Amino acid sequence: MAIRRIFAVLLISLSVFVSTPVFAQSGESTTESQALPACEIEGSVLRSQSSLEGTFIVSKVAGLIDPVVLSYLDSELDTAEQANAGGFVIWMDSRGSVVDTDELQAFANRLSESQVPTGLWVGNSVGNTGRGNANALGGAGQLAAHVDRFALTPGSTFGELGPLIDGSAADIAFGEEVSFLETGTYSAEEAEARDLSQGPVEVIADVKQFLASFDTFETSDCTTEAGATVRQSVTGTQISGLTLTSQLFHTASSPEIALLFFAMGLGLVVFELFTAGIGIAGVLGAGSILLGSYGLSNLPTRPLALIGLLLGILAISIDIQTNIPRIYTAVGVGLFSLSSIFLYSGLRASWVTIGVVIVSTLIYAYSAMPAMVRSRFSTPTIGRKAMIGKVGTALDDISPDGTVEIDGARWTAVTNRATPISSGDDVIVASIDRLTLEVEPTEGAARDYRKR
Repeated sequence: MAIRRIFAVLLISLSVFVSTPVFAQSGESTTESQALPACEIEGSVLRSQSSLEGTFIVSKVAGLIDPVVLSYLDSELDTAEQANAGGFVIWMDSRGSVVDTDELQAFANRLSESQVPTGLWVGNSVGNTGRGNANALGGAGQLAAHVDRFALTPGSTFGELGPLIDGSAADIAFGEEVSFLETGTYSAEEAEARDLSQGPVEVIADVKQFLASFDTFETSDCTTEAGATVRQSVTGTQISGLTLTSQLFHTASSPEIALLFFAMGLGLVVFELFTAGIGIAGVLGAGSILLGSYGLSNLPTRPLALIGLLLGILAISIDIQTNIPRIYTAVGVGLFSLSSIFLYSGLRASWVTIGVVIVSTLIYAYSAMPAMVRSRFSTPTIGRKAMIGKVGTALDDISPDGTVEIDGARWTAVTNRATPISSGDDVIVASIDRLTLEVEPTEGAARDYRKR
């Protein structure tokens, strides 16, 4: 039974990690010069990549801009400025920001005032070319007003900027379209149709083409062995993302994962309390609550909704003690579900995630926990018929009363139809009268001719 419980706990934990989004190129860093092996460069030579001087630093961001991401971008800009890099480009796919306005404003000012050319390219986190469905929304989109160049891949979306952190910079960058962009969005194609692409917005499908649009990004004609002339880059590029540890905390700060971690942690802790297991569920639950709490602390969480989650699991626990789901279970499930829906202010976890939480809570409260508690604490009962036919030993002479031992337990016994039994003889239970066993010798017992 213990093995089955451990397997169940591990399976639940695995399901959460499977639902965690995967971010491409997390923590990787590559430096490339785009040199072709059989190609002679006319008029220029490839720059040595022993240092980052002149190199373009490309930093990939996927998901909400939270303290982890903002710290990463700030550090990358420091690296670019200290190394006198050729440029600093943010490769973005983000639907908003959850950091304080002052912190976002401080980083935006750094972008505006940087001596290194800066850019923002909105594209999918996987791949570097083609049509995408990436976003630059909310505070993430507002950074576009503070960089030297801004481009969208075809199919990407920009807007819903919300209250502007720097209205003057947005006015300069987007002109009359600012008022619409505060609440509405433009696709790359719409931006191009409104001539925004001729000003601050460009529609560029390939990040390499975007880099080549900078004056500090060097290219040169290259002649292949076949005699064809092609354009290739001379300037090196370094593409990097969050480290594995930073990615873990960034993922925990997404609305969906923070809710899943916190809800799963509460369930596992209650599971451990009521099943008195070996501690695996408790450790996993505590870890999940810590990660979930970290994520919730970085998100615009409603305090009343958070209290609702705690009261909901408490109400469910009251009925778990009785092992019968009743009114407290219904109230707890309802409160837990409503709190999950209204947990965040200004944003919401996906309906798929909320649905998973609600359905899992129903199964947990009405099926899983009652069944687990019953299997863990139910006491097997011995029926009258179960004792009949059991073989034991007489502990003293039974004539007609005495004591026998059956399955290691002592019982008061009487002989069947006054058949004498000596101490040490084997006996068999013939019938039961309340707490007294009626026994007979296993061999040579008197026969009851009334039973035919």
